[in-house]
Amino acid sequence: MSSTPTPIPASIAINAAFDGGNIKIVAIDGDRIDLEIVRDHQSDFYQWFYFRVAGAKGRKLSFRILNAGDSAYPLGWPDYKARVSTDRETWRQTPARYAGGVLEFDWTGETDLVWFAYFAPYTMEQHDALIARMALKPGMTHRQLGTTIDGRAIDCLTIGRGPKQAWLYARQHPGESMAEWWMEGALERLTDTTDPVTAELLSKATFHVVPNMNPDGTFRGHLRTNAVGVNLNREWHEPSLERSPEVLCVRNAMDASGVDFAMDVHGDEAIAANFIAGFEGIPSWTDALGEKFYDFGRRLAVNTPDFQTELGYGKAAPGHANLSMSTNQVAERFGALSMTLEMPFKDHDANADVEFGWSAERSKKLAHSCLEVLAEVIDTL
Repeated sequence: MSSTPTPIPASIAINAAFDGGNIKIVAIDGDRIDLEIVRDHQSDFYQWFYFRVAGAKGRKLSFRILNAGDSAYPLGWPDYKARVSTDRETWRQTPARYAGGVLEFDWTGETDLVWFAYFAPYTMEQHDALIARMALKPGMTHRQLGTTIDGRAIDCLTIGRGPKQAWLYARQHPGESMAEWWMEGALERLTDTTDPVTAELLSKATFHVVPNMNPDGTFRGHLRTNAVGVNLNREWHEPSLERSPEVLCVRNAMDASGVDFAMDVHGDEAIAANFIAGFEGIPSWTDALGEKFYDFGRRLAVNTPDFQTELGYGKAAPGHANLSMSTNQVAERFGALSMTLEMPFKDHDANADVEFGWSAERSKKLAHSCLEVLAEVIDTL
């Protein structure tokens, strides 16, 4: 008489050795897994994580990120929910707990493989696919503006025939992956040949779109810096080939075209809302240009419930703007309507989504709203 042997649970295997991956295994004790996030190379910044778990099926796993409390933005962890996917396409929230500097979350495995990330990733493979797809669209021109320290391309896509020069750029901070999802949404809208908003914009403006300014940091799984630990959004006053070739080539291209409108797209760890930051405090500040910035925000809040103007960053005092930051430098250098768009890692709490939180899809839709508002104000630039 034979009996069916009891299945032996698969051993747990953690891996982050892939495009955009970041995690370090501290210990695996049964179904409890202790981890640490790896610092950006030559930097103390860290917060982005992205890893795969094999052997999860049929187990209730408990994950602990032990060094969360010393991360770049520990205020980002309270009320945060990790993102989880079993197919790397759909990313849902999973509840997390933060106490004593440790971030914890659980997962009951229905599949052998599962991926966890700080936010829905946008890898370099996805970036390359986006560039290849968009470069073939009617009216689109592709330029390689320069290369990174690791030798990767800085891609720029240009479309439109109007005299106004609009620059859209993202991922100076590579861990802010929602920014490139926003870029995908913007490019899809700008290449929609049936859309009347797009037609109006392209007749009045030429768009220069840099979807990813920090390919090295993206591939390496960094939060905030490039291959040599440099925060690109503190390099705009004096970029160099040695430290920040990414900024140097983009700023040189801006100098060649001029800039009337600029949006630098980011993500914010702590504030559970979408908002824009401006250029208060630049030496050449005028109330007239400042009003155009405030008007853009008010219009965007009317356009979509996924934007608000109450929460955001403080304003620099007159004459005290940090000109090493792109929004300030571009406003001062070109007299442009320049702004930083910040999206949350948590959720836009005024219009929250329990299952997905702030998501890739909502980031793309917000890009559509931003372009619709730009169409309303383009004649005033």
